[in-house]
Amino acid sequence: MKFDVAKAMKIKLAKELPAKTEFKKGIRRAPKRELNLSQEEIELALKNALRYIPNELHEKLAPEFMEELLTHGRIYGYRYRPQGEIKAKPITEYQGQTLEGKALQLMIDNNLDFEVALYPYELVTYGETGQVCQNWMQYRLLKKYLQKMTHDQTLVVQSGHPLGLFPSKPGAPRVISTNGLMVGMYDDLENFNRAAALGVANYGQMTAGGWMYIGPQGIVHGTYTTLLNAGRKFLGNDQSEDLSGQLYITSGLGGMSGAQAKAVEIAGGIGVIAEVDESRIQTRHEQGWVGEVSADLDEIFALVKQHKKSGEEISIAYHGNIVDLLEYVVENKIEVDLLSDQTSCHEPYTGGYSPVGYTFAEGRKLLNNQPAEFRKAVDQSLTKHYQLISKLVDRGAYFFDYGNSFMKAIYDAGVKEIAKNPENPSQGFIFPSYVEDVMGPICFDYGYGPFRWVCLSGEDEDLRTTDQAAMACIDPERRSQDYDNYQWISDAEENELVVGSKARILYADGPGRVKIALRFNKLIREGKLGPVMLGRDHHDVSGTDSPFRETANIKDGSNVMAEMSIHCFAGNCARGMTLAVESNGGGVGIGKAFNGGFGLVLDGSKRVDNIIKSALDWDVHSGVARRAWARNEHAIETMVDWNQRNHGTGQVTLPYQPEENLIKKTVAKSLAKYNN
Repeated sequence: MKFDVAKAMKIKLAKELPAKTEFKKGIRRAPKRELNLSQEEIELALKNALRYIPNELHEKLAPEFMEELLTHGRIYGYRYRPQGEIKAKPITEYQGQTLEGKALQLMIDNNLDFEVALYPYELVTYGETGQVCQNWMQYRLLKKYLQKMTHDQTLVVQSGHPLGLFPSKPGAPRVISTNGLMVGMYDDLENFNRAAALGVANYGQMTAGGWMYIGPQGIVHGTYTTLLNAGRKFLGNDQSEDLSGQLYITSGLGGMSGAQAKAVEIAGGIGVIAEVDESRIQTRHEQGWVGEVSADLDEIFALVKQHKKSGEEISIAYHGNIVDLLEYVVENKIEVDLLSDQTSCHEPYTGGYSPVGYTFAEGRKLLNNQPAEFRKAVDQSLTKHYQLISKLVDRGAYFFDYGNSFMKAIYDAGVKEIAKNPENPSQGFIFPSYVEDVMGPICFDYGYGPFRWVCLSGEDEDLRTTDQAAMACIDPERRSQDYDNYQWISDAEENELVVGSKARILYADGPGRVKIALRFNKLIREGKLGPVMLGRDHHDVSGTDSPFRETANIKDGSNVMAEMSIHCFAGNCARGMTLAVESNGGGVGIGKAFNGGFGLVLDGSKRVDNIIKSALDWDVHSGVARRAWARNEHAIETMVDWNQRNHGTGQVTLPYQPEENLIKKTVAKSLAKYNN
């Protein structure tokens, strides 16, 4: 091709070669990724990376990029990473022609903060593989586009690649983004890994590629809610009781799982959390997110015994493997109340799960040098892990899958009996998902989910103002969920939840989210609050279709359909959200879920008031409507109320309910007649 593309673009990377990146010691680095490319495909991967770079630099960068590909399994373009630390700055320090463009730059930077991101040099925010974008060339271009973007343009992003700015209108989204949306016949891990190595697919997780991650605080409220309600449902606690004197055992102190220790303390319980990576333990301990640290199980359970007696809360990080921890618990007949796991089992063979019998360093070495042996060790470890959990459940512990694809990983390791139907895992597993038993019926069916906001000024006083405003919008007498939310937000500052940007999370329902957002926007209009970015975790009422997690309590057969999240995404685009995102995979792995989210910048305008009323209501109730149609009782209750409140402006279809005996008698009689 003889086109001079440089002359056709104003927004592009410079001809000057950046200095090589200086890597800060002590910062976690991603393991080598699977490189399953032929020589011809390696050539294609190199061409794909170099297309971001002016031709004058190709000869210099081609061998450098090849070195990255062969050493790390991906081309990250380290040279294009800005030097030093990346942090979310106050919005006034960002360049841009729109408030929205500046806000989105802030959100991207927060996802790559050394204190927030799991592998910041590889652009991984959390979940072992969840990336902001694929490489640092994309990062630089995204920033450039967001700086130039006007209110009459929309930036289109495909798996981290900024396709370009397209003419639109002020009422349109400023950014539409997708991640890893594979065509069905290629939608599996092997093909995704190939596409990622080629530089054409990004694993967005659920808020990494959606640029809305707010550190472990974004998970801690949901974990706190899960633990409290599991205690009420399975341990006999009433609404006014916490988990005092009750023991929760789990694993993981990384990006998502790092919330567990803090959550169990806020819930008043005793938590022992296994983690093999000492750096993750150190990070959480320094942040005040885990109370005690030990590699001595005798010492740990002496502390547990002491706190069971006193009723005081404590979280303890065990530096070691969860299988060793559970084996100790079984052998010593220790009573466990709640039991789970939050290792990154959606990626068990690429570093998300560390096999027992190996230190973290030994496991990483085995993964890099002998991946087949690593896989074998993981399968053996998962099998033993399952056996120990089964023994503890038989003794009375309540185990729940924490949405990390743990049970599917065990099934894939060869333990077929974990599935209700050993021949077909899509029919579910013998242990419940936490969504199936707790979050689905108690939160999602009513519309409660992980609503969150970021104070773009970076000021503590603004965060304090939003806390007070949100609290004023909650009636703690309305429902137990509102009672929990009121307690949560009233104690939020005292619990020191902020890591990174000045953000907060609250499990509000649909009317609650609209009320809080309108209150915030009014305060901004009155000059009492700086600009705010609203968003949510994709792990929400309407945002995710995932039969092993978010839609685990949908029992009409539609849990395998991906239409809800797509409609939610499209509706958010149509209603003018600042950012609309749709991604493949999420917390359970590629091909197992579709998930979507949004970002909305509050600027105090009446225009944004209208978006709040329309888009936030849609973002919640489109999913509750689907749950109601699946005959979920609380969802029907919620949508009956919605229909009454929206009489004349909207209506959702609600299901008639046949008598169970009629169904059984009719089917039995008809089958008997047919079979004879």
